[in-house]
Amino acid sequence: MYLVTGASGHLGKAVIHHLLTTNKIPANKIIATTREPSQLADLAAKGIHVRAANFDDVGHLTKAFEGATRLLLISTNAMEPGARIIQHLNAIKAAENAKVGHVVYTSMPNPTTSAVLFAPDHAGTEKALNAAKIAGFTILRNNWYFENLFFSIPQALKSGTQYSAAAQGKLAHIARDDLARAAATVLASSEGGKNTYTLSGAHEYTTDEIAKLVSAATGKPLAVVHVPVDGLIQGMLGAGLPEGMARMFASFDDAISKGNLSGKDDDFKKITGVAPQSFEAWVKANTSALSA
Repeated sequence: MYLVTGASGHLGKAVIHHLLTTNKIPANKIIATTREPSQLADLAAKGIHVRAANFDDVGHLTKAFEGATRLLLISTNAMEPGARIIQHLNAIKAAENAKVGHVVYTSMPNPTTSAVLFAPDHAGTEKALNAAKIAGFTILRNNWYFENLFFSIPQALKSGTQYSAAAQGKLAHIARDDLARAAATVLASSEGGKNTYTLSGAHEYTTDEIAKLVSAATGKPLAVVHVPVDGLIQGMLGAGLPEGMARMFASFDDAISKGNLSGKDDDFKKITGVAPQSFEAWVKANTSALSA
């Protein structure tokens, strides 16, 4: 039995899709957990076991995880300081209680040294997995999604200007669907032991290079204005973002500038046997959404 947490989210749904279609796992061998089971009525109709999962309650999670042989723990999106790591620790304890044989966890690149403000949550989860009484685990250090650009590029294209504190640091981002494919492949495999992979895209790009590719695909000008991290934070505060969110977003640029999100696609190809989608192909396929 293969269990996927966060199955109502974008990544979780994509993992379920790949389990069914790419990995040919029968629907009745898949358990999908979510806070709101009603959101997964379509999966239940296919024969997938849909269960409620409350990450704030170890007992509730233990019951949700019962019968699972291999479990994919998708990092939660809890935004309150300290909440995410507590939820992850609850999930690991529940996996122990439910006697899950192998846990696959979606982490991030360089969690112990990254400038990203929530990196300690991932580092702490990895440490907990290493100490857990679970036979095996696989850590997937997922690089940034191409899809994250939907949060910034459309507005930048409207003004023609993108403010960045990433300097000339490079980002090896990757399509979310590719990360889902890799996660599904590991989950559906018989891989044991304790392994860590960093999943990055086919190429590394600076912010200037990304802007040029987006501009060429959309036909709209996009100039990058480089600013210090503090300047980026002040600009976001001036635009009305809460301080915590502004500092979080700025830490992404800081991490890129320091090389925390660079990388190669070797591990992705090792897991899946194929190359990840190129950024150029993704931009071409999403031109309309980026230009909206």
